[in-house]
Amino acid sequence: MKRVLIPIGIMLGCIFFAAILLRTPTVVEEAAPEIIAVSVRVAEVRAESVQLNVESQGKVQASRVASLSAPVAGPVEWISPAMEAGGFVAQGETLLRLDSSDYETAKARSMAAMQQAQAEATFAGNELDRLDELADQRLASDAQLQGAKRTADVNAARLADAQASFRQAELDLDRANIRAPFDAIIQSRDVELGQYVNRAQTVAVLLGADEVEVRVPLAIRQLGFLDVPLGMRGELADERAPDVTLTGFYGGDEYSWSGKLVRTEAVIDANSNTVQTIIRVKQPDAATTSMKNTEIPLPIGLYVKASIEGRLVDDLIALPRSVIRNNNQVLVVDAENKMYYRDVEIYRLEEERVLISGGILPGELICISPIQAVVNGMSVQPVREVI
Repeated sequence: MKRVLIPIGIMLGCIFFAAILLRTPTVVEEAAPEIIAVSVRVAEVRAESVQLNVESQGKVQASRVASLSAPVAGPVEWISPAMEAGGFVAQGETLLRLDSSDYETAKARSMAAMQQAQAEATFAGNELDRLDELADQRLASDAQLQGAKRTADVNAARLADAQASFRQAELDLDRANIRAPFDAIIQSRDVELGQYVNRAQTVAVLLGADEVEVRVPLAIRQLGFLDVPLGMRGELADERAPDVTLTGFYGGDEYSWSGKLVRTEAVIDANSNTVQTIIRVKQPDAATTSMKNTEIPLPIGLYVKASIEGRLVDDLIALPRSVIRNNNQVLVVDAENKMYYRDVEIYRLEEERVLISGGILPGELICISPIQAVVNGMSVQPVREVI
């Protein structure tokens, strides 16, 4: 009996309890879900004048390269110790000297010839004066006077020729000392001591030491950011040439140099669609440069970064580059703390910032937080920051 009554009692109890629950249900009050606004960092838009800079890089090269030739012929008698690759020579410094024995002999002979011609010319001139006086007294014939004039003219011409030969002999003797035409660095030396050098033979290649140049490529669009006339021919005047700051690593340290953009090449590179620009840098005075001086000469062949000063553009809005979404949109927070997408006009994209020329107004708030899930009109809690 217990096995039958106990299950029946449990079943009846469950039915009774379920009936009570059904007759007395719990009423739950309806409530709207609470919306928690997302906190985002915002910045107030300000229009300002922005100084543009154009970045590029290039390799330093010599502004002047001269192939120094021998003006006269002869064996090399002496070579300067500075006449080595990498050596520095000042303008007018003797680089090498040729054997001048032949030129000294030629000078002596031309001097003797000039003295002889001078004596002949003096004698002929005196003879002409004497016959001219006799002709006035009718003691000399016209034929004698004409002959004296001819002799005087011939001797004057011979004297002029002898004087020219003497000056040429002096010039050849002086040219036996081959000098540097400007302050230069020796790139290479092509002769050795005792070698016979012919006239016009190359003896060395010199690189200008006073200034160097850097060829840097610029995209065609970048030219619009520079304050230089397009289609310019020749070099810019110093007051119109943009300032350039060059930086590079040399000997494990970073150095900077100041220069000027002096010209642009007229040919556009068809492969890269760029224009080559020339930056000129004046080298510091070698006499004042020391190992402790931070200003060192810009080494030829060094790769450097160039920052070219560009135009000053008004009414631009500068923001961090990270605010740009979907290529040309930003997130704007309105007065009701609602956030929306907004299309903007991008003037220029830089490495760390974007310059905007239209689409937003000064005073509006722009989201600068790296928020991912965004719905137009979503509520946010703006936290103002200054950028």
